[in-house]
Amino acid sequence: MKKILISAVIAASILSFYNCKDKTSSEEKSLTKEITFTKEGELQLMKAGTDSIIASLDIEIADDDYQTETGLMYRNSLGKDQGMLFVFKDVQRRSFYMKNTKIPLDIIYLNGDKEVVNIQKNAKPFDETSLPSEAASQYVLEVNAGLTDAWNLKNGDRIRFSTSK
Repeated sequence: MKKILISAVIAASILSFYNCKDKTSSEEKSLTKEITFTKEGELQLMKAGTDSIIASLDIEIADDDYQTETGLMYRNSLGKDQGMLFVFKDVQRRSFYMKNTKIPLDIIYLNGDKEVVNIQKNAKPFDETSLPSEAASQYVLEVNAGLTDAWNLKNGDRIRFSTSK
């Protein structure tokens, strides 16, 4: 009888342990839910002088303090025809970094006239090194690394965008 009682206590302990483990696992999953892309507008990149369209993107907009501080952090992916456009109220020199950002990015700085003034290419995931603009900017566009080379994007090229936000 003593053996049966000990076996029952051990079995109950094991079941309780696994039940707690499963609960923790499901709680962790809900806390680490993937942040997905939310289309809030459309953007076209255009060649300087000709206005020919280089690329068209669906964009997510970052235009408040929380969104501009968080950006694409914690994301697992970004589509090739997607980007995040940061819209600031003023024109000044800006600097971005890749803290908590899992995706390699090209960071495109644009002035108040929406002209490219600087491109930081192939920003490395999780790198906290400052990636400054060479000139004052009001807009910043983040896209997958390598796209600015594929598009042959240069200083002076422009963007236009519309939002549904």
